[in-house]
Amino acid sequence: MIHVEEVAKSFQGKEILRNVSFNADRGEVVGLLGPNGAGKTTIIRLLNGVISADSGTIRVDGLDPHTNGNDIRKIVGVVTESAGLYPEMSGRENLLFFAKLYNCEDRSRIEWLLELLGLDKYSDKPVGVYSTGMKKRLAIAKAVLHDPALLFLDEPTNGLDPDGIQDVIGYLRTLNKEQGTTILICSHILYQLEEVCSSYVFLEKGRIIERGTLSELDARYVDEVILHVDTGLRTSDNEAAGYSYTVVGENKLQFRLPSKGHIPELLRSILSESWVHSAQIMNNNLEALYFEVRRRSDES
Repeated sequence: MIHVEEVAKSFQGKEILRNVSFNADRGEVVGLLGPNGAGKTTIIRLLNGVISADSGTIRVDGLDPHTNGNDIRKIVGVVTESAGLYPEMSGRENLLFFAKLYNCEDRSRIEWLLELLGLDKYSDKPVGVYSTGMKKRLAIAKAVLHDPALLFLDEPTNGLDPDGIQDVIGYLRTLNKEQGTTILICSHILYQLEEVCSSYVFLEKGRIIERGTLSELDARYVDEVILHVDTGLRTSDNEAAGYSYTVVGENKLQFRLPSKGHIPELLRSILSESWVHSAQIMNNNLEALYFEVRRRSDES
């Protein structure tokens, strides 16, 4: 669906992207991750045909954004920090207006989207009185009115509270599973994306430093396991099953193990003496992996 190869882009002599290459298959949800200024928004603008690359190859569903930008925009939905909604119009009126503009007026789809995004009870209220989260949800509805094959999301959860973030992520997951929409999400807030993305591309200072699924990244970067165990175990020599531990909270011990294969032996040993309420690996989530990738990239 998306093919980017050796793409470079500069503005006024400043290099923004350098030799960027990645792919996204149809139906994937890809997280494009990196700090502010890494080049994430520039990639979305290139893919959407708003700007052109200085060099390299870009294809979106087989089309070149430089020469087929209008055709690409017909199959793409975009959500940016600016929702582009009319505050004096109601939510339903906004969607009807844009549906006519996009020549895809389908009232049943509009009602389905309003219900899916939890806006049906507020659809006749002016958008100007909507909360930030409601405006974000309406912006997503606007972006998918024409049932796009591909959805670009640039920091879609900025300004939302935790409940709003979970709502938006849930709606995106539904769109992907029920509609088969391919999604590219740009964000610098990592924990939000772990439950929705199928793979990740890590961007740093305009270049890609790593890419892969969570399990692939785990295999490459987790050399030892940091395990937190919620247990009643206490020993005078701070050791269990031959592994030393430190106390990191009430009833919580931290172990450093050579691999995941050592976890069952450790837990059996603890259970022979005490209870175990939970055991959690702390260094294989997306955020931990990202910072490990960045640390090794800085060292190389």
